[in-house]
Amino acid sequence: MTQDVCRRRVLYIPGFDPFHARRYRELYRKQAARQSEISGFQISQVKGDGPYSWRVTAEIENARVETEIEVLVWSDIVSSSMAASIPSTYAQLVRTAWTYIGSGALFRLMRLRQGPVIAALYPIVFLILQLVVAVIAGWVLGQSVKLLVRSIWPSVGVTAVGLGLVCSIAVIWAVLVWFKRKDSKVFAYYLMHDYAFSARWKGANPPELEARMVTFAKKVAKALASDADEVLVVGHSSGAHLAISVLADMIRDERIPPGKCSFLSLGHVVPMLSFLPKANRLRSDLHLMGGQDLIPWVDVTAPGDGCAFALCDPVSVSGVAPEFQTGPLILSAAFSQTLKPRAWAKLKRRYFRLHFQYLCAFDNLSGKPGDYDYFRVTAGPKRLAARFADRRPSPSAKRRAVNRFTDMAS
Repeated sequence: MTQDVCRRRVLYIPGFDPFHARRYRELYRKQAARQSEISGFQISQVKGDGPYSWRVTAEIENARVETEIEVLVWSDIVSSSMAASIPSTYAQLVRTAWTYIGSGALFRLMRLRQGPVIAALYPIVFLILQLVVAVIAGWVLGQSVKLLVRSIWPSVGVTAVGLGLVCSIAVIWAVLVWFKRKDSKVFAYYLMHDYAFSARWKGANPPELEARMVTFAKKVAKALASDADEVLVVGHSSGAHLAISVLADMIRDERIPPGKCSFLSLGHVVPMLSFLPKANRLRSDLHLMGGQDLIPWVDVTAPGDGCAFALCDPVSVSGVAPEFQTGPLILSAAFSQTLKPRAWAKLKRRYFRLHFQYLCAFDNLSGKPGDYDYFRVTAGPKRLAARFADRRPSPSAKRRAVNRFTDMAS
């Protein structure tokens, strides 16, 4: 085997996630150890120089590779956007629903994959149900208080109504607060904030996110200037469309040297943004990335991931494919085939956990993972393009343009 990579830099852009970057460091450590047991390679990990990085030493496919992995953090922006009060969250609900329904984006998204659309509707329905439960509980207690007061003091009708109303409001608020405190189990508020973040600007990026993407580009440029044989940019979930824009900007500015940068997108949700009316910037970036030949682009999704637009070519379905499209290479992680039946049975209803399976170990009945192995990609001796050079796109890939909005930034 020819070793293309001895040193690699991986820059990982997470999705809409308020958690600290150490979560990804620990996930990599645990899952890499598990994959090494399954696949029979050696891999170790130590803390990196930066607060959001770690170093990996691996012996894979009879070759030794040194990799430095860094998380490009925007969790502070996510956390800030999630700081909305309960009334503000319900206002977000109305605004987000109107943005997707009023623009027609929701109905066009359903032509691609129903899973992520259901995931988008889930927080709306669940928050409305929470409000209904709170109102019913408040009304029942309010009526009970009113009847109790009238039975004790029949002459104070107005006071009874007032006390009942105060108790109703207090109970409604208490129930809503209780639901919010339990959101770590149902993710209704979390998902509402996620979709509202895109809907608020109708597909455009807020200024603070644009500024952070400039910082990301500087990180990529610094890595490209290092002695690394490959700089691999990984974008997961919402992080995929951030990576697309970062890399497109760098290509425009002629900051990408030939043959050194690669791009891996995982579990993308690009249409949730690119189908909105003001996503001109993203559509322009998709158009550029789909027709360039500087950065090999591999896109991995899985039909079992209900939170991603599985096997949907983000360039083509967004209606901005260039005349000669070069990427991405659309591949399926095929969870039902790359996980043992027992593991798949345990995970297939855990939708949010499955959305992170791309970053985890795989083990099927043969005892070997499929073609996609996150740890061989990030710590193995082959460049991304070389590793998938013989792979043909998934025959189930969706490429038909269904986007109503195809305007691009000039």
